[in-house]
Order: sequence, then structure tokens, then C-alpha cells
Amino acid sequence: MDTSKTKTSFYRRLYVAWLIDSSTAASVPALMEATGMPRRTAQDTLLALADLDIDCHFEQDEGARNNAGHYVIRDWGAIDKRWIAANLHQIKAVLGYP
Repeated sequence: MDTSKTKTSFYRRLYVAWLIDSSTAASVPALMEATGMPRRTAQDTLLALADLDIDCHFEQDEGARNNAGHYVIRDWGAIDKRWIAANLHQIKAVLGYP
């Protein structure tokens, strides 16, 4: 089954937000490890969360240097994160993620 680029892009954004919110992967390197996506894709996906009105913010670790820190989801906007959790298997299957 072919999945549209729009759907895969949407699912990728939902999954990245879920990974951040669940503290599974809250940094670019952690997202790359969890999903296998290249650095640029991870960075672009983080920036694209705002298009869905998901408020994602980088928090610098206290006393850390050189942008050491993690991302947090401050607001999900119109997205129901419970739907993501309930459909995680389908989302990962569409994206081809482990």
C-alpha cells in the first residue's frame, strides 16, 4: 500500500512530538537513534511541529554549554496525544520505524 507524502509527513510529526513528550527521545541525536532518520530530517521535523500548532521548545540544560539540552512539548494545540498513543503501532508501521 502506498501512503501519501502528506500522511507520512503528518505521522512523522506526531511521532516525533510523542517521542519528545514521553521523554523517549528529547534531543536531535536521540530522535535520530529512535527513528533512524537523518539529522536534517529530525531538525526539519522539529521545526515543522509549529505548523500543527504543537508548541515545542528547546530547554538548555542548567550549567550546560553548546546547546546541550532537550526539547519539551508545551502545548499540543488541536492534537490529541492519546490518539497517538493508541495508534502508535500503525504510525510506526506507516513510517517504517522499529
